[in-house]
Amino acid sequence: MATSGKMSVLTGLWDFMRVRKKWWLGPIIGMLLMLGLLLVFTQGSALAPFIYTLF
Repeated sequence: MATSGKMSVLTGLWDFMRVRKKWWLGPIIGMLLMLGLLLVFTQGSALAPFIYTLF
């Protein structure tokens, strides 16, 4: 059930971007996702102090 809920959000976002021609949202969402993954994966490592100094 949780997986289908996540997929409906992704398909809804894709449909919004496709219908309204908001293609510029794609790179912004992609960069935010990569930044979030970077923060999550470096949270417990020795790189964390260096990552947090960027912000």
